[in-house]
Amino acid sequence: MRIAVTGSIATDHLMTFEGRFAEQLIADQLEQVSLSFLVDELEVRRGGVAANICFGMGRLGLRPHLVGAVGADFDEYRSWLERHGVDTSGVHVSELRHTARFVCTTDRDHNQIASFYAGAMSEARNIELAPLSDSVGGLDLVLVGADDPEGMLRHSDECRDRGLPFAADPSQQLARMEGPDVRRLIEGATYLFTNEYEKALAEQKTGWSEDEILERVGTRITTLGAKGVRIDRQDQPPLDVPAAAVTAKVDPTGVGDAFRAGFLAGLSWGLSLERCAQVGNAVAVHSLEVNGPQEYHLTGTTLLEKVNRSYGEDAARDVAEHVA
Repeated sequence: MRIAVTGSIATDHLMTFEGRFAEQLIADQLEQVSLSFLVDELEVRRGGVAANICFGMGRLGLRPHLVGAVGADFDEYRSWLERHGVDTSGVHVSELRHTARFVCTTDRDHNQIASFYAGAMSEARNIELAPLSDSVGGLDLVLVGADDPEGMLRHSDECRDRGLPFAADPSQQLARMEGPDVRRLIEGATYLFTNEYEKALAEQKTGWSEDEILERVGTRITTLGAKGVRIDRQDQPPLDVPAAAVTAKVDPTGVGDAFRAGFLAGLSWGLSLERCAQVGNAVAVHSLEVNGPQEYHLTGTTLLEKVNRSYGEDAARDVAEHVA
């Protein structure tokens, strides 16, 4: 399958302050705050939902097409993704803005002061999918992930207009989108990805019931954290897939993106929806067990070990046919 993944591409700049913010703030001077903190650690993590998903797919031997907007400072990140199997030819480079950036300082009490710079992400609305589709001989699936909201709507509109199957994955942008835009985003999607909270929020914002949403999308995938995944389809019983076995819970950042990478890989391999969810869960655990959304070590061997331990030999045998 030729799969394009649209969405945010960003870096996280994470700093640690060994003191306490509360000790630096003066109650009667808060209207004129001017503070500088000497930090002891700086960790730069590659992120963004589309890049995270593509990274995981690349580690599984696929060649996903990344679609998003970045700045001229993207060169090093681009090299990293290309080395891990991602096609970045569909990435738009802004002439004016830097790549989106999250900057966060955490004190010893785990309080945080953070800023998010959207930057080039706002230019995702200028990206057309047709040139990429034409250049690769057509797209079998487009995942429309969290990004500039106008860009997300443009991508889902274009998929419907051109007859491209697409997966709607609004993620954190669902909270800032209005009902009509949410309806426009998910209408006609082949797959709809949300977590449990976003599932309820989508129903609230669209004004559609669970059954009414299932009339408008092919398959609804709801991640449930430690409870696994639920898959719903119209006029069919729900499919519940338990979570994969976890060795250590280290960092939840990017776990949902890793699940999507595994699920899409399973689709590309022609596996059943149950197996797709099992692969997704297994990849998600790889991410959960390390710090950072693109720092996990994923190979065919580690995947099969996780699938076998979590779901048994039959599941591992089905997946083994498709991984090196």
